[in-house]
Amino acid sequence: MTTDLPGMGAKDDPGFGVYVHWPFCASKCPYCDFNSHVRHVAPDQQRFVAAFARELGVNARRTPGRTVSSIFLGGGTPSLMEPATVGAVLDEIARLWPVSADCEVTLEANPTSVEAERFKGFRAAGVNRVSLGVQALDDKDLKSLGRMHSVDEALRAVDVARRHFDRYSFDLIYARPGQTAQAWEAELRRAISEAAEHLSLYQLTIEAGTVFEALHKAGKLAMPDPETGRVLYDLTQDICAAEGLPAYEISNHARPGAECRHNLIYWRSGDFVGAGPGAHGRLTLGNGRVATSTERHPETWLDLVERQGSGVIAEEHLVQIENADEFLVMGLRLSEGIDLARYEALSGQPLDAERIDFLEGEGLVQRLPGERLKVTALGFPVLDAVVADLARLD
Repeated sequence: MTTDLPGMGAKDDPGFGVYVHWPFCASKCPYCDFNSHVRHVAPDQQRFVAAFARELGVNARRTPGRTVSSIFLGGGTPSLMEPATVGAVLDEIARLWPVSADCEVTLEANPTSVEAERFKGFRAAGVNRVSLGVQALDDKDLKSLGRMHSVDEALRAVDVARRHFDRYSFDLIYARPGQTAQAWEAELRRAISEAAEHLSLYQLTIEAGTVFEALHKAGKLAMPDPETGRVLYDLTQDICAAEGLPAYEISNHARPGAECRHNLIYWRSGDFVGAGPGAHGRLTLGNGRVATSTERHPETWLDLVERQGSGVIAEEHLVQIENADEFLVMGLRLSEGIDLARYEALSGQPLDAERIDFLEGEGLVQRLPGERLKVTALGFPVLDAVVADLARLD
């Protein structure tokens, strides 16, 4: 049995996902604002497995009848887990929910040689897709990004992933300080030659509370100007599309059919459980849709779970307009766009036709057959402004 989301039929269900957050890293990258923590004493993995099981169990009791179509082990650095730890978490999910035969099971990994050796164990544990945090194919820039691997180590890890997994992806960060269009083109083409089906390509941004923010404020980190950033973005889209990896989301590129199914659940406003320190979830329950978030600090989360069964510290019931706005914000990131009828069902009113007409006249959005609306290639670089206009956020 599936639980339909508002305004959807079962055949359009984006799926039901489970996200598990492993919060530990070997080091903290200076650009990173994710919930990641460095510990000089290795965490007790068996204790964390028991806590994951308890928190997942609480979520399972709230979502009877759902079938898991995607599992994502994110972080932090999940590849720091032992394969047996990963296997125990996956076994617990399979015990708590039905799992679809073609369930996508993704694990994020850092491409150090030690972790690459674990790939065979992760595959045996049930992982069928890995996402590698390569971030750059330039040793100097890897060092400035705080990465602990070299280009050679990264490419060796990609090769190991290729041998053990039918599906793999890796991330790159571009618009790095001093990066030229010529250098990025060469790096991107090299990445495409190594990528089987999927690349995640992100422009470097300065996030609050990071080392890079402090350096930038002190004038010690010069970022590319907006014009250079736009040139690099356009170059990225053109090269990837020509090489058969078009953008299916603003920062993600894949061959047709190779899109990350778990992230599609997010972008299509599907339901997903969030377990682990700092994890977020979205669940459609009998009293409506709720947004959940757990305690971010790992040891505090662990204590909460052991005392009360869950580390959830906030649960917000999303009202009609919040559901609709989230659907709009997430869905318009996709090249497929959104179903206008579903937006109307969520919000109780249609999008303003005059605003759509104006944005379409400017070449920023496009109406599609089947009452769909998408942002155009011209509109993606100003996506936030387009969404704000449509959602009446001005």
